[in-house]
Amino acid sequence: MRKHTVSILAAGLSLSAAFSLTACSSKAKSTEAKAAEIPSASVTTVTRGTITHTLNLAGQFQPYQVVDVHAKVSGYIKHIYVDIGDKVRQGQVLAILEVPELDAQYQGTVAEVAHSQDEITRAQHEVSRAEAEHAALHADYQRLKQAAAAQPGLIAQQELDDAQSKDLASEARVDAAKAALAAAKQQSAVAAANHERVSDLVAYTKVTAPLNGVIIWRYADTGALIQAGTSSDVQSLPIVKLSQSDLLRLRLPVPEDAVQFIHEGALVNVRVDAVNRTLVGKVVRFTRNVSLATRTMETEIDVENKDLSLSPGMYANATLELERRENVLTVPLQAVIKNGNQNSVLVVNRQNRVESRNVQLGLQGSLLAEVKSGLSEGDRVITGGQSKYQIGEEVQPQFQPEPTMDTNAEQGDGGQ
Repeated sequence: MRKHTVSILAAGLSLSAAFSLTACSSKAKSTEAKAAEIPSASVTTVTRGTITHTLNLAGQFQPYQVVDVHAKVSGYIKHIYVDIGDKVRQGQVLAILEVPELDAQYQGTVAEVAHSQDEITRAQHEVSRAEAEHAALHADYQRLKQAAAAQPGLIAQQELDDAQSKDLASEARVDAAKAALAAAKQQSAVAAANHERVSDLVAYTKVTAPLNGVIIWRYADTGALIQAGTSSDVQSLPIVKLSQSDLLRLRLPVPEDAVQFIHEGALVNVRVDAVNRTLVGKVVRFTRNVSLATRTMETEIDVENKDLSLSPGMYANATLELERRENVLTVPLQAVIKNGNQNSVLVVNRQNRVESRNVQLGLQGSLLAEVKSGLSEGDRVITGGQSKYQIGEEVQPQFQPEPTMDTNAEQGDGGQ
């Protein structure tokens, strides 16, 4: 009897243990099934970053200035010291003209200046003589006048009148001598001005460079007759063409829709493939006028070229920075749901449930968009397959990294 009781208890315990194991196993399978039913979602965290909008344009280098160097006077080229490709400095002599008649004219002005100086000296002496004569005659008249006043009748009236007349005549001669001196000085000034004019013309027989640059063309050789560049009735021939190439202009055709972003000082990256160089420049001027034919605005960047490694006519690819937003909230563009003018994103909240948020976007790059409102830093947004999720649905977040910098590089077509 006792053995039978023990057997029954053992069987009951075994059956109870079996039921417990079966219950635990069913519960684990139920949990696993429930976890398997929760969908996963690729999410990224809203962070701060930098978005840049750039415009790529092709441009062509042009010299800062191009000057046809003419002669100021007509003459034959006696010497020419430069040729195509020569680098010259401002004030450097490029050519010397031979003008024989100008030399004779110069000598004539030298003689005129000397003669005018002699006339001034002669007139000064004449003034001195006239003043001395007037002083003597005036003194005689005063003495006679005083004697006649002291003893009336002592001096005849005729004699007194003659003395007075001589005094007045000598005074008039003094005035005439002074006028002659003034005229001589004026004539001397005219002679000096004429001499200076001819001296300048003689100096113009040396043709000099008006600026630092490179000779890009030579029009005349030794012995050629060159007409003065100031003559309006003749087609004067330049001696050389001079290009200022130590500073170049890079002209870019900016499309109409980017004109609003152009301002002086805007940074420009310039890539010149011909010399394998990348330069950094700034916008220095623009026309403020959109061409009706191309719908573009000419914009210029000055590029230093002290070593003359760049040549006018070379092409360059320039990248203009139109807009830049730094340290702003960003969200991947693939996370944005567009519905007309309204933008929204799906956010995974702290309970891992899906919410919909309307957002206001700012500058957009190629991967990121600036978030002006609707999201906070650290929010988790779904970055793909948004149509698969329901609002309020629980999801398993699968984090994906987000870039912190993005550039929207727009290619300009030059208005074509």
